[in-house]
Amino acid sequence: MSKIKLNIDGKEIVAPQGQTILQVAGDNGIEIPTMCQDDRISRTTSCFICVVKDTKSGQWLPACSAQAQDGMEIETKTPEVNDMRKTVLELLLSEHTGDCEAPCTISCPAHARVEEYVRAGRDGELLKALKIAKERIPLPMSIGRVCPRFCEKDCRRNVLDNAGVAINDFKRLSADLYYEDYMENRKDLTGEKVAIIGSGPGGLAAAYFLRLEGVSSTIFEKMPEPGGMLRYGIPEYRLPKNILDKELAHFEKMGGIEIVCNKELGGELDLNQLKKEYDAVIIAVGSWQSSGMRTEGEELAAGGINWLEDLARNGWQGEDPGETIVVGGGNTAMDCVRSALRLTKKPVHCMYRRTEKEMPAEQIEIDEAREEGANFNFLTQPIKLRREDDKLVLECLRMELGEPDASGRRRPVPVEGSEFEVKADTVIAAIGQSTLAPEGINTNKWGDVEVGEKDCRVTENIFAAGDCVSGPATVVEAVAGGRRAAIGILAYLKGEECLFPYKINVSRGHWQSLSSEDLTFLFEPGEKGRVKQRLIDLDERVNTFNEVSYTFTEDEIAEEGKRCIECSCTAKKDCNLKDCSESYHADPEKFLGEKGHAGYNSQHPHIIMDNGKCIKCGVCVKICSEVVNEYLLGFKNRGFETKVETAFDRPLPEYCTECGKCVEACPVGALDWKKKED
Repeated sequence: MSKIKLNIDGKEIVAPQGQTILQVAGDNGIEIPTMCQDDRISRTTSCFICVVKDTKSGQWLPACSAQAQDGMEIETKTPEVNDMRKTVLELLLSEHTGDCEAPCTISCPAHARVEEYVRAGRDGELLKALKIAKERIPLPMSIGRVCPRFCEKDCRRNVLDNAGVAINDFKRLSADLYYEDYMENRKDLTGEKVAIIGSGPGGLAAAYFLRLEGVSSTIFEKMPEPGGMLRYGIPEYRLPKNILDKELAHFEKMGGIEIVCNKELGGELDLNQLKKEYDAVIIAVGSWQSSGMRTEGEELAAGGINWLEDLARNGWQGEDPGETIVVGGGNTAMDCVRSALRLTKKPVHCMYRRTEKEMPAEQIEIDEAREEGANFNFLTQPIKLRREDDKLVLECLRMELGEPDASGRRRPVPVEGSEFEVKADTVIAAIGQSTLAPEGINTNKWGDVEVGEKDCRVTENIFAAGDCVSGPATVVEAVAGGRRAAIGILAYLKGEECLFPYKINVSRGHWQSLSSEDLTFLFEPGEKGRVKQRLIDLDERVNTFNEVSYTFTEDEIAEEGKRCIECSCTAKKDCNLKDCSESYHADPEKFLGEKGHAGYNSQHPHIIMDNGKCIKCGVCVKICSEVVNEYLLGFKNRGFETKVETAFDRPLPEYCTECGKCVEACPVGALDWKKKED
């Protein structure tokens, strides 16, 4: 066989004549990406991901079909070639309408594998569910109780019956059952040590993820007991402190994590000394400074988070606050309202300057506060607070909603001549919190610590995480921040640049537009409603700080798990389009426009055809005809409306289950098995 000489990426190569550029490159250890190439079938040359440049002729060539020629000078990895491939991928993505991940996982700040731990819980494998959750959520007992359920709000089950799957309860039950017996795999300690200032969820998460990689830490806490906001900011009826203690004990059981209390930065702790004694330092203090009402006499009101802290210090056995007014509409305000209701027999009021619809508090917190006897006064704005004899007098204005402000909510404006006064024994301002950053640390305009976007680094070997970086947020958001800081430190300790992997989650305009009929046709989701959360008796709720809700039983979790429609892409672990798009940082929104809705074919009991995902490479058509010697698939229509389908939209034959070669060959999961695995 005659030989040819060519140059690929500066490497002189002698190859047999008649081979494609892709074959020559592969034989010489040069990797070129492709999606439509399969050695079992004739060439399709459709995706163009394998594009290379012949610098001699200036031509762009598909490596999978272009024959290698004598004297060629081929470039496969230059910025120009990479940019061309990125453009090709972005064009493919512009028509691709499949999901990489389910919206529950996308919306989780910690990016836990939600669908997978729900599936495990449904199947009765609750220890497995715990292991999956703990990959990203080191505090499943706490977060399983107090998380505001970002995942549930975006759950596609809402499309069907306006009630997402009770995802939080899968974490809660699995942790309650197995937390004391479970221990994660940990690397041997390296000898590197990190000081963490603050034992709230951000600091704890940072310590956890560092320890998994063999880095030890000492957590310094200014309060008498660890936990930060978990202990001193969240009421006992939502998160019992014996549960928190059980969860915290696990950290020291891991080995390499020490928690030291009654140590405050600026007091016994000196930041400059810490950064000399430790390989790195993480600032993970919370946002403990209550915002004032910005009215005359505001100093007479208790700050919301500080009032809760005092109550926690006293073991949730506070004095009777008497008739109480809580000003604010967030979750801290609801915690104050519901705690006050447990301490007094007198009325407890919540004043908020917008309507209930605009309240940032979780609806479940509002509903339960109302059940427990709270009085809500909406469209009410305090303007002055004064003391009169033994009472506090709050002067207020009635409000009405005007035009939307920067937050997108309609701005409340005063109603002329609507002034009125109310009297109370206690007024609590729960309208916001801010960070008291350590001295000498750069802050932004909100007073939060400024960090590097990629590595959470403040300066030198000092990093930061949690509320002091983001401003007051949720426990799960603080946990996510702690993990980012840990990743930043791990890169710093290795002397490497911190690079978070580029992830692509394609769901632009696809699932948002699905109707209940679409989902029912595609997923056969069943008709069961959400399993109802059982609560303790109302009389017990308003007279004690006992935990309000019961943990689901294993039978209840199994039933609830059946409601999950498992709507992520079946091919998310082996999708060539996803892998290539992430490698080349392709932007799914680079080319916007109408997407075709080619529909689904799920008539086969085991195989699904989703033409929204199809990139029209034709591999399945040729596999069926050229390898299997069947003619079950073919192209229909022309141009934008082209799709791969069966003849007359018939279902695939039952015997396709025994073959599955088209499923195995599909590069994007447009043809795939219905049943998912972890």
